Amino acid sequence: MLNWANRLTVIRITSVPLFIASLVYYSPERKYFYFLSVVIFLLACLTDAMDGYIARKFNQKTVLGSYIDPIADKLLLMSGFLSLSFMGHLPDSMRIPAWVTILVIARDVIILIGSTMIFLTTGRLKAQPLVIGKVTTVFQMMALFSALISLPLRFQMIVFIMMGILTVISGVQYIRMGGRLLQPS
Repeated sequence: MLNWANRLTVIRITSVPLFIASLVYYSPERKYFYFLSVVIFLLACLTDAMDGYIARKFNQKTVLGSYIDPIADKLLLMSGFLSLSFMGHLPDSMRIPAWVTILVIARDVIILIGSTMIFLTTGRLKAQPLVIGKVTTVFQMMALFSALISLPLRFQMIVFIMMGILTVISGVQYIRMGGRLLQPS
């Protein structure tokens, strides 16, 4: 049975196709799709904060939640970065440079490959987020939001650069943690 924290995570997962669809169907004549995409994205980000709070506050941490929460984050973030980088019909002010998207995806692919190697080598894997990973997720959400609401380019670039630095640092930290997990005890 799903607890409330896991239900919020499932809501975030199900919001991803709605978010993508609202961007796909956006046009200057159908501006309501733009507003819908902003609302869906904000609600998805809110569920990310709420599910963690509820899990800790009401002792609803579960093994299921430890796996589906980062999956929900990755689905939302990757779909957002890919959409805002490569959907050609979106206004230039909403576009995210490809280097930002490549950096985010590269980090996540490296973490996924490392996690798979740890599981295949040791036979176990405990999903354990680092604080820097959580901070990076917040900055990635901020980067998407800054593009989504078309902040001036200079502000977007500041957020993109800060997010990029955190993405690299967190990626290195996860690689180091993975290396320690692969060391013989």
